[in-house]
Amino acid sequence: MPRRLLFTLALAFVLALPALAQEVVPAASEQVTEDTPRATPAGTTFTLPAGWTMTTQGPMVVLDPPEPDSHLAIVDLTAKDADTAVAAGWAAYKPGFNRPLRIALPQAPRDGWEERKAFQYETSPNERAVVSAYAWRAGETWTVVLIDGTEPTFEKRGAPVGLAVQSLRPKGYSRESFAGKKAHPLDEQRLATLKEFVTNGMTMLDTPGVGLAFIDGGKTVWAGGLGVKELGKPDPVGADTLFLAASNTKALTTLLLAELVDEGKMRWDQPVTELFPAFKLGDAATTKQVQVKHLICACTGMPRQDLEWLFEYRGETPASAIELLGTMQPTSGFGEVFQYSNLMAAAAGFIGGATAVPGKEWGAAYDEAMRTKVFAPLGMTTTTFDFAAALAGDVAQPHGDDVDGKVTRARMDVNYAVVPARPAGGVWTSARELARYVEMELAKGMLPDGTRLVSAENLLARYEPNVIVGENVTYGMALMVDTRYGIPVVHHGGDLAGYHSDMIWLPDHGVGAVILTNADSGVVIRGPLLRRLLEVLFDGKPEADEMLRVAAAQRKAAIANERERLTVPADAAAVAKLAPRYVSPALGEVTVRKEPSATLFNVGEWKSAVASRKNDDGTISFITIDPTISGLEFVVADTDSQRRLITRDAQHEYVFEEAAAAQP
Repeated sequence: MPRRLLFTLALAFVLALPALAQEVVPAASEQVTEDTPRATPAGTTFTLPAGWTMTTQGPMVVLDPPEPDSHLAIVDLTAKDADTAVAAGWAAYKPGFNRPLRIALPQAPRDGWEERKAFQYETSPNERAVVSAYAWRAGETWTVVLIDGTEPTFEKRGAPVGLAVQSLRPKGYSRESFAGKKAHPLDEQRLATLKEFVTNGMTMLDTPGVGLAFIDGGKTVWAGGLGVKELGKPDPVGADTLFLAASNTKALTTLLLAELVDEGKMRWDQPVTELFPAFKLGDAATTKQVQVKHLICACTGMPRQDLEWLFEYRGETPASAIELLGTMQPTSGFGEVFQYSNLMAAAAGFIGGATAVPGKEWGAAYDEAMRTKVFAPLGMTTTTFDFAAALAGDVAQPHGDDVDGKVTRARMDVNYAVVPARPAGGVWTSARELARYVEMELAKGMLPDGTRLVSAENLLARYEPNVIVGENVTYGMALMVDTRYGIPVVHHGGDLAGYHSDMIWLPDHGVGAVILTNADSGVVIRGPLLRRLLEVLFDGKPEADEMLRVAAAQRKAAIANERERLTVPADAAAVAKLAPRYVSPALGEVTVRKEPSATLFNVGEWKSAVASRKNDDGTISFITIDPTISGLEFVVADTDSQRRLITRDAQHEYVFEEAAAAQP
């Protein structure tokens, strides 16, 4: 595969740009203890996150998180185009910057920015570096944002980074607001507009099927399906077709907890160790601080550490999954930043289940509690955690992208990893039945027959902010509350292999929506759909169509760009140097199987063909390429005496060392 083009800053080119730092100006720095509105010297406004430091020099401000290895620079300037503006920004911030450009992608205009473009730069996996740039234009002025740091820091500081970048506005711009506006009814014409929007997105993204529902006046006004359950087969998606809702399971789990609080069986502020003495994290001090409400707040400092349960799930149980928490350490302070932990959410559900149905195995207790206290009262009669039952019925099959970006039917095996941790994401449900849950949220805990399922007080406690996710977006207990448009919008997404979903409701207007998709490409529809719903309800600026079009084009361009660097099948010479078997203490084993047309990495629970890639630092990576399993990278890290592979998530590194062949 050809190397990506080197992005250079030729001297003559740089000299032709506006003088950004010709005059030495003393730097002025400040650190804030809370999120604070600030502006660049040219008047571009933004929010400086709590705990961050801002240094101003000339037309540039540099924002620094508590970690010294990462920075976010903002430069205002005049330039002929986005490429020129970004080059000038790097020249001001880091003279001599010459990293190869990986890809440049247009972005949809928004928030007063008339033109936007994103730039991503080449990094080698062992650098663990994040290097990107954004150029946004308002009038004749470009605002350039430079991201320069490390994966661990930007992973755990993702929310404050998002706050700073999302809050950028041109001088004098006021964001659109729907505050005080009455929502239009979702009549037949408006429903047709929304369905057409989703259909167009499916066409752009080659998404086979969608389950969809809309709620108005607190009642479902339309539930149905678009497209097919499986590519190449005519069976259509319907209102009752089951999809994996993934992380939307979490809100259903916190509904169970709210009922238990109503019953006096637990308190939101109750220490978890008081309720469940076996609860243990890798850090004793953090363990003591965790109350019931913190189990699913994404605010404890426990990081996303999914590989350990995605690799080794055969034979795992709810008890062993929760025991894994005892090996995990927080990577940020308690309540400091948003960090999503699936195993913490799993613990919430299993503790709730054991409290509701004592004496049973944790998984069985949770399943029974959810069935009797959540699903049955809501009329969610086909919603289930039983994979076998779901797959034997009216079900949408998963799809993903092959190595060339073609959407194709995918295997289910990776999704079984969620079974031992199912309160975090294991529920199968349909558009019609998930809409019934949204109806109950809009009714503040009341059921259609007039009975109360849960008190309004404890239902709404789940909305209370625990930590920020981004600008005007907070995380409660498995629910995000978004007030960017002047009205509260409650929502949450769900993502597993080949399934992506969202549920949305506007508490003050009695309106909601549910979308369930059966392809990885479907994730792109969710954000634009929320925007399109608001446009239809409040005559908002017509931005959603362009958002969706640009997002679909970005996705396809990014896949094509990745493909350019891959060798498929994997390079034979590189494959010949691999050991037959590797073992990691945390992730188990990987066996390498060499076939005439492919090289397979088999972790036992699942397997995938791999491509190879030569990195800029000379190392070799093997990358999984099967649909829905693609993108997991193993870097060859041989020593003189040992063949090794390294895989990573954003904050953790796992070493696989050569091991003797397994006994037959």
